[in-house]
Amino acid sequence: MNNQFLISLTEKYGAPLYVYNADIIERQYNRMMNAFSSVKNVKLNYAVKSNTNLNVLKFLKNLGSGGDCVSVQEIKLCLAAGFNVADISYTPNGVSFEEIKEAKELGVKITLDNLSSLEKFGNAFPNAPVSLRINPHIMAGGNAKISVGHVDSKFGISHTQIDAIKEVLTKTGTPVNGVHMHTGSDIKDPSAFVEAMEVLLGIATQFDTIEFIDLGSGFKVPYQDGDIETNLEELGTILGARFNEFCTEYGKELKLIFEPGKFLVSESGKFLAKVNVIKQTPNINFVGVDSGLNHLMRPMMYDAYHRVHNISNPNGEKETYNIVGYICETDTFAETRELGKVSEGDIICMDNAGAYCFSMASNYNSRFKPAEVLVVKGQDYLIRERETFEDILKNQIEVDL
Repeated sequence: MNNQFLISLTEKYGAPLYVYNADIIERQYNRMMNAFSSVKNVKLNYAVKSNTNLNVLKFLKNLGSGGDCVSVQEIKLCLAAGFNVADISYTPNGVSFEEIKEAKELGVKITLDNLSSLEKFGNAFPNAPVSLRINPHIMAGGNAKISVGHVDSKFGISHTQIDAIKEVLTKTGTPVNGVHMHTGSDIKDPSAFVEAMEVLLGIATQFDTIEFIDLGSGFKVPYQDGDIETNLEELGTILGARFNEFCTEYGKELKLIFEPGKFLVSESGKFLAKVNVIKQTPNINFVGVDSGLNHLMRPMMYDAYHRVHNISNPNGEKETYNIVGYICETDTFAETRELGKVSEGDIICMDNAGAYCFSMASNYNSRFKPAEVLVVKGQDYLIRERETFEDILKNQIEVDL
């Protein structure tokens, strides 16, 4: 998608605007499937939370992906997008047992990460299979907020609690059909996956009813020039060989599952915002755009780096700017970036906006959420309308006071 095409989309649909390139999603999906082609039975379950637009879900379903869900609402989105219920997995954390029961009644695969829910599940659904989310006690991830497999994480049942797990399962008669882990996001070092996989395989040997091994995801994608990304091809060779060896040891062909989210959709996304004002202070040139942390929170929440471009003047004389939003907080998208000279009305483009961007958007300051566009083979489709003031009022109830 070239600059002029992106600008034309803002003229057609307005700004701010999310734009997703389906060709990149397909490229990433195929790259991952090819990396693990040595495994006879491998499945990708897209992490729905990263981008929940129904059309993105449909596109991935048509590629062959399953759905990885963390809420009943995400399960229902997958069903609405046409996913086969057998291809939907549910891995909640800290939810009520009523929600787990609802998910079970919808017919999806269930993965549980605490002993209390495991026992309740076994008592409520005798002989129903369940998968175990295991905490491998491995620190991996781009920062503390997205490292979820270490010993003090709230996620998963500690691998050291295998005796307690067995006690619950024996008491309830619950068969274990899979073991699962997810150690974090933005993992650069392949050895973290290898180490965690060994922990998971060790747990799997404790049961004779295993059907799949789920290694989660967390593959690093490049956010800035020179970024180290996960060497997926190397990882596929190493993990594929070890998994195939384990299947031989275990005595049957198991399914290998991954749950990529960011890896599949992050690079597909562009976030386009229009410049409202240029503000010069003694030390900083601020570019104020018609957006803020209400639309793209990652830089503020995770100190995430997104490449930023002035696509209205990409080849202009370079000046240094801070790109900031219009929210009554310090919502800085980027600091000290060199851009072609910026003028009011220019379109600023932020890269890697396909994952955990719109899905984390809010109506803070009573601002509207932006529109979304999907581009498939060069053709643009509006896949979410821009909100209106009626949307802000929709669920509010005015009472006489």
